[in-house]
Amino acid sequence: MSTTKRIAGAALAAALGVTALSACGGGDAKDKPAGASDAPKSKTVTLVSHDSFVVSEPVLKEFEQQSGYTVKVLKSGDAGAALNQEILTKGSPRGDVFFGVDNTLLSRALDNGIFTPYEAKGLAGVKPEYVLDKEHRVTPIDSGDICVNYDKQYFADKKLAPPQTLDDLVKPEYKNLLVTENAATSSPGLGFLLASVGKYGEEGWKDYWSKLKANGVEVVDGWEQAYNERFSGSAGGKKAKGDRPLVVSYASSPPVEVLYGEPQPAEAPTGVSTGTCFRQIEFAGLLKGAKNEEGGKALVDFLISKKFQEDMPLQMFVNPVTKDASLPELFTKHGVVIEKPESVAPETIAKNREQWVKAWTSLVVK
Repeated sequence: MSTTKRIAGAALAAALGVTALSACGGGDAKDKPAGASDAPKSKTVTLVSHDSFVVSEPVLKEFEQQSGYTVKVLKSGDAGAALNQEILTKGSPRGDVFFGVDNTLLSRALDNGIFTPYEAKGLAGVKPEYVLDKEHRVTPIDSGDICVNYDKQYFADKKLAPPQTLDDLVKPEYKNLLVTENAATSSPGLGFLLASVGKYGEEGWKDYWSKLKANGVEVVDGWEQAYNERFSGSAGGKKAKGDRPLVVSYASSPPVEVLYGEPQPAEAPTGVSTGTCFRQIEFAGLLKGAKNEEGGKALVDFLISKKFQEDMPLQMFVNPVTKDASLPELFTKHGVVIEKPESVAPETIAKNREQWVKAWTSLVVK
């Protein structure tokens, strides 16, 4: 995610920063979350994360009060940078739990052995398609889809149907309309590249990008520039006079445009091309050598609890992975469900990521 994930939660939601709310155990044992004991505690459990981790204060405080643990969140840049630091400090981690490794980085994390296996309480409630590590070194926490977004007003004015698939994007009627992020410097940019690999395979993705380049795709460094400067459909893009009505962003972008609209619109001004998507899944894991292993286990359990899973969409603009979590009305009314996103196995990504990005850069940027 990455910062995974999603209309760039850090850019659109208030940052949590380092949280350290103290609370000692209370309530009946039956009310305590998994991992809690009846003994009073005043322990700190540290969550190492990328910069986009956000949780509402009441939800976090409730966990702290019921468990007796004080939670400290240590933010460490984007997901790649955060993971690199944990690999460098393997065995002597900076915290107890790492959150934010996604399926584009998962094999690298597992191959470096930074996690202790732990089968979280409540894992049976997670949708099985998200459980990618059968050894339970990591636990799936959220998912988000990287997709092309379109400016509804532009296509209505032009009386042109918006593209819906990757194949559509290379058609002449969409020439010079798409802006995407650099796959070497941006999580959504990489995700869009992986969507093409998933769709066209090792033999076909380069040919696809050759066609996309010939059709006038614009490449910028990151999501902020693409979405809030070049894209004509976003609030920021309108102010910046962006002239690209297609952008690589997230399936959660339209609900966020509604949430932050001034005034708040009745309908999202942007749509999602549902046949262009790549699914990111984010995981948390108990760090090997954690100083507070029991607290770390309780924290992982909390991250897949219904309370946290239902809090997450409006905090980080991602989707829950548990079967019992409900989406907020903002998502159900203005969002879309991506039925068949593209995917690439984590081990395949790990084996080929560098050479794919290098080939993509030579083909599209240079």
